[in-house]
Amino acid sequence: MTLKHVNVLAEDDDDPMLSAVNLVDVFLVLVVALLTAVAVQSQTSAQESVTIIRNAGQPDMEVVVREHGKEVRFKGAGSAAQGQGVRAGVAYQLEDGNIVYIPETGAAPHDTGTAKPTKP
Repeated sequence: MTLKHVNVLAEDDDDPMLSAVNLVDVFLVLVVALLTAVAVQSQTSAQESVTIIRNAGQPDMEVVVREHGKEVRFKGAGSAAQGQGVRAGVAYQLEDGNIVYIPETGAAPHDTGTAKPTKP
């Protein structure tokens, strides 16, 4: 009685296409993961509020506000604003350059004309 040695490693699995198919599967998984990451990032960035000021201090200054996926553009006319209004509060510039706005707590005085500088 002779024992035949069964060699499992001697099978004919030397097909080079099998390794190429495995690499394609790995790359498909990576592409799906990257597309998922991009989709999640774009959803979170669409919900953020962003304000962009273009050409600051120039006559053609533009303010772009993006909120909740919507974009609103405000364009300057190149001149100072005019019109009638009421005093809404006071703005102070701190030593470090920050500007703090403090709204009026009481009823605002009714101003029917444009603001005029007072002479001492």
